[in-house]
Amino acid sequence: MQSRFRSDRRLTARMGLTLFLLGLLYVGFVAALIVLLKSWLLVVVLIGAMFVAQFWFSDRIAMFAMRGRVVEREEYPELHAVVDRLCAIADMPKPVVAVSEMGMPNAFATGRSPDHAVVCVTTGLLRRLEPAELEGVLAHELSHVAHKDVAVITIASFLGVIAGLIVRFAFYSQLFGGRRDQNTAVVFAAVMGVSAAVYAISFLLIRALSRYRELAADRAAAHLTGRPSALASALTKVTGDIARIPTEDLRTAQAFNAFYFTPAAGREPGIERFFSTHPTLQQRLEQLGRISAELGEAATPGTAG
Repeated sequence: MQSRFRSDRRLTARMGLTLFLLGLLYVGFVAALIVLLKSWLLVVVLIGAMFVAQFWFSDRIAMFAMRGRVVEREEYPELHAVVDRLCAIADMPKPVVAVSEMGMPNAFATGRSPDHAVVCVTTGLLRRLEPAELEGVLAHELSHVAHKDVAVITIASFLGVIAGLIVRFAFYSQLFGGRRDQNTAVVFAAVMGVSAAVYAISFLLIRALSRYRELAADRAAAHLTGRPSALASALTKVTGDIARIPTEDLRTAQAFNAFYFTPAAGREPGIERFFSTHPTLQQRLEQLGRISAELGEAATPGTAG
């Protein structure tokens, strides 16, 4: 079913291009592994099994990793009411609603399709945001579901995950595996080299797509709610609160930055913004400021223009 979230052809085109390029990379990667390991059946079975596991169970893995749990209407009636209202406006299926017992204010969406999706908010977010701000954040997450970019990121991330695991396995095997003959050492080095290159290329492609999809979700949420200033206020508030959390307390959460509404970062990125999962706060606020002007909304503190 087509939702009423604004269609974003540029987002669709970027997702298609990213998947196409990663598909070419994937074919080359599998071919290289088959040549190096001399067993096409082993390579295809292992990679196929891991892909199926990641695609079908990505929502459960994310929920477990980020301590999320499904909550019923009786427990969080106001949260369910906001999701119900936004889904009715957007004409889309209601996702499963979950809450994570984390003090860090944030939210994320996961799932392989709009019919099998989860939207989760942390207790830290619920404590800090006003109703209009919470609505903006939830509209942002629902946009990810409606545009199917959650599933695309899950699929796109698969190749990098596999390559990273192979590099790690090869490294520890070389470290603890004892002595090997020269041919075996050459194969290991070749596998590590190919996997490292694939990981680096897929990392950059996915990060570029991830930054754009966050801007696209901000745009869609602002137009759906008609209150870009509320989303800008939520962004400013959440980013500021996260910046005050000690870096050591953020390290665990940083592994899941691609899922979050705003990254678990202690400061705004410098040159590393080119490797970030999210655009800078300034870029997001400037975009929301332009949308606010287009809609004729009165500017509020936290909205950049």
